[in-house]
Amino acid sequence: MQISICDILVSMTRKNKTLASAHSQSSKRLSHEPRAGRWALQDAKAHFSELVRRVRIDGPQHVTVHGRQEVVVISVEEFRRLKGDQTGEALIAAMQASPYRDIDIAPRRNVLPVREVFL
Repeated sequence: MQISICDILVSMTRKNKTLASAHSQSSKRLSHEPRAGRWALQDAKAHFSELVRRVRIDGPQHVTVHGRQEVVVISVEEFRRLKGDQTGEALIAAMQASPYRDIDIAPRRNVLPVREVFL
């Protein structure tokens, strides 16, 4: 069975009309509203306050550039959780809980002769 370019164009036109009709009938969705937390960069810039609101309510929001995922916008709480504690307390706690805690790990120093300097 051969399919002509006309058949393809007619099929695509019908699909586009169906999608446009379904989109216009949806009164709940705004034209700039992303699907499932995905935003095109230009929409994210134009509706940044909405993007921030969605992060707070729905969680991480993905921003695409030319159709490729480039960044994810997350809440500050999520960022801090993922980044971890930078105080060093986790390292100290791990070292204190170690069964090898009593081992002296300080390196021995080599004693070298000091030359005499005349001033």
